Amino acid sequence: MNHIEIAKEVLAIEAKSITELCNRLDDSFGHIIQSILTSKGKLIVSGMGKSGLIGKKIAATLASTGTPSFFLHPAEAYHGDLGMIEPDDILLLLSYSGETDEVLRLIPFLKNQKNCIISMSGDRDSSLAKNSNYHIDISVEQEACPLQLAPTSSTTATLAMGDAIAVALMRARKFRDDHFARFHPGGSLGRKLLTRVQDIMRGDNLPICPPQNSIKDIITTITNGKLGLCIVIQDSDIQGIITDGDIRRAMDRYESSFFSLRAIDIMTPHPKSITPEQKILKASDIMSHHKINSLIVTDSNRELVGVVQMYDIGV
Repeated sequence: MNHIEIAKEVLAIEAKSITELCNRLDDSFGHIIQSILTSKGKLIVSGMGKSGLIGKKIAATLASTGTPSFFLHPAEAYHGDLGMIEPDDILLLLSYSGETDEVLRLIPFLKNQKNCIISMSGDRDSSLAKNSNYHIDISVEQEACPLQLAPTSSTTATLAMGDAIAVALMRARKFRDDHFARFHPGGSLGRKLLTRVQDIMRGDNLPICPPQNSIKDIITTITNGKLGLCIVIQDSDIQGIITDGDIRRAMDRYESSFFSLRAIDIMTPHPKSITPEQKILKASDIMSHHKINSLIVTDSNRELVGVVQMYDIGV
């Protein structure tokens, strides 16, 4: 068996493991979502080993999509960090066997404090499942590991179920892209969703010319403007736009008569525009859709106030 066939086999096994989870979901999943939505506390995720690594990702996904959450290492919790858990918090405990000692040792404290316990394991009859308010069965038929030792399908199933919880909560909370951006202000997506055109547009010394300007004057205006374009305006009315690409195409098309052309002869009429208060994500979408690199920015009276370019957006 070659490497590609092995990879396909692994993916098929893990895909089947996730698909089989659908058949095990019941009304308790809805109760879990409702419990989290009505909780006044946080959703704390905990697990050991590979389950712990998956738990960290689940907690991160929840926290970035509107559900206050963090990961708590069970061993560290037992050695002093239990103070991080408040009575209103809900615990999501992960252990495929359902018998992980470090996880089970948290249960007496949680029960005494009356925390709601949600668990994921591959055994409905495990100690963890029996001591939980809600249990999710994430059992898999087989691991992708040929020795059936390394957690592979089981960790994939756990992660997928965590995603199912996160997405169900997102939809219940009507979590939108602008909400997501607030939690990711440093990323490119956050910047696109939060920044407005007026924040990045260039509004000073814009390259402008009248419709009757000569080619020589147009080239000078484009060069001095340093935007690779010139906006054609007559009596404050935007007539069109000329880019350096338009200049090159005109040279090829008209050849000997090139220098007799005027701005009106080579401009693109009715150029695409956007208003200053629009998000730069909208500007990016317009430019991508029309395969252009620049947008003119106009106010409510359709008067020129600036130019925004794909380069300014950072994509």
